[in-house]
Amino acid sequence: MVKKTVYFDNAATSWPKPEGVYKAAEIYLRGSGASPGRSSYTQAIQVERQVFETRERAAAFLGAARPEEIIFTLNATDALNMALKGILEPGDHVVYTSLEHNSVNRPLHSLCHHRQVTATMVDSDPTGFLNVQEIANAVNPQTKLIVCTHASNVLGRVTPVKEISRLAREKGVYFLIDAAQTAGSVEIDLQDIKPHLAAFTGHKGLLGPPGVGMLYVRPGVRLRPWREGGTGSRSEEDRQPEMMPDYLEAGTMNAPGLAGLNAGLKFIQETGIPAMARHEQGLVQKLVAGLREIKQVQVFRPPGNYPSTAVVSFILKGLDCGEMGHLLEHYYGIMCRTGLHCAPNAHRTIGTFPQGTVRFSLSYFNREEEIDYALQAIREIARGLQ
Repeated sequence: MVKKTVYFDNAATSWPKPEGVYKAAEIYLRGSGASPGRSSYTQAIQVERQVFETRERAAAFLGAARPEEIIFTLNATDALNMALKGILEPGDHVVYTSLEHNSVNRPLHSLCHHRQVTATMVDSDPTGFLNVQEIANAVNPQTKLIVCTHASNVLGRVTPVKEISRLAREKGVYFLIDAAQTAGSVEIDLQDIKPHLAAFTGHKGLLGPPGVGMLYVRPGVRLRPWREGGTGSRSEEDRQPEMMPDYLEAGTMNAPGLAGLNAGLKFIQETGIPAMARHEQGLVQKLVAGLREIKQVQVFRPPGNYPSTAVVSFILKGLDCGEMGHLLEHYYGIMCRTGLHCAPNAHRTIGTFPQGTVRFSLSYFNREEEIDYALQAIREIARGLQ
């Protein structure tokens, strides 16, 4: 019998959201409803202003130089497809890593099959450490792009994107960051990191609703549009408007989602990423310490102090991770992710392929008593295997 509800799947989608996120989406749906950038009546203009405010806030939050460098997308997967398929041509070579999510792996595989792109994967070590020199060694004269996750969604370890970005500039190639796991959880300054492209999602660490994401495009980087159509601008022209962000933003926007994203960004700015990260990392330390005291548990998080997100993967020896997830939910009300987490190569790297792991991913809204409760649940399940 389920005793309570505990949500530990924030690396997939954060929940709960700040109250302001719910209210902002509801206010739009009940009070506005207009399509941004499509009409000149008052409500439509107000919604367009709200969209621009979200773009301004996101640009400032992420360290973009100008709001028009932020392109609104459906999610990080959409943004990554926009970047990869917008920049790569037949004969181009890409360097990527074993930590990548399938939102990178699958578009790359498709491009290799259909567009004669080639790709080289650089392995991390089992702790999630990426050797920048190995990435440099993989670059060849045909290399056009290096793509790298900012943090593994399996191991939580933050990758050295600033060093990789410097390498990309030295080699004269583009650099794309998948920041789906870090935006809102780790301080990001695009002017400091200097990537050419960076993909974000709104529904994880940024605390917004599903259905909104962003692609940062540095000035001078030219992509083929991922989609083309109505923008509300230059409607007399048959071609997609050349100015940004319209060039990459065809179709009606998810205005209630963007209103919610704006509220999520506002909450993070007011609370502060350092304060949120301290709370999350305190929970992670407590969880990892407790898991390591359980004999049958193997935790895939190396000891030591290194930048990381609040992700903890583990297995209970002798029990399939899918069955473990079922027991945690059915008997304890603990919701978590099990399996390969859409990152099969990361599991090959740590030796958990094809079964995967159990993943607890925590947020600012989790509490210490939930960690204590989860540890007790795992102890009980472990005792049942003896």
